[in-house]
Amino acid sequence: MINTITSQSPTASIAPAPSKAANASLWGLQILTAAAFLYVGGVKLAGAAAMVAMFNAIGLGQWFRYLTGFLEVAGAIGLVIPRFTFYAAALLSAVMIGAVITHLAIIGGSPAPAAMLLIFSGAIAYLRRPR
Repeated sequence: MINTITSQSPTASIAPAPSKAANASLWGLQILTAAAFLYVGGVKLAGAAAMVAMFNAIGLGQWFRYLTGFLEVAGAIGLVIPRFTFYAAALLSAVMIGAVITHLAIIGGSPAPAAMLLIFSGAIAYLRRPR
């Protein structure tokens, strides 16, 4: 009979579970971020005049407005489903990177709202990453 002894290396560590307060705060951030993306994605899908004009200025056509709106709404829903939170936040971060670049390089205007949503979704992706 062979005895196997398993030991954990002294350098390996397991991240502690977040406290209840930290988890509640992160859920609050997820819900607020989801609400923001649900709103802006919905506005894009509804065809608000300002969104139609902005996507005309981008020059890729209105299909891109629909795609962006769909990704934002789907990501918003994913943010509040624990199994999908990380993936939704990562997707929304990618969308917001594109939005910031588009504001800076093509359409002008302030990239601050897109940058804030990038920070929020990036933080959620980082904090809810698979371990």
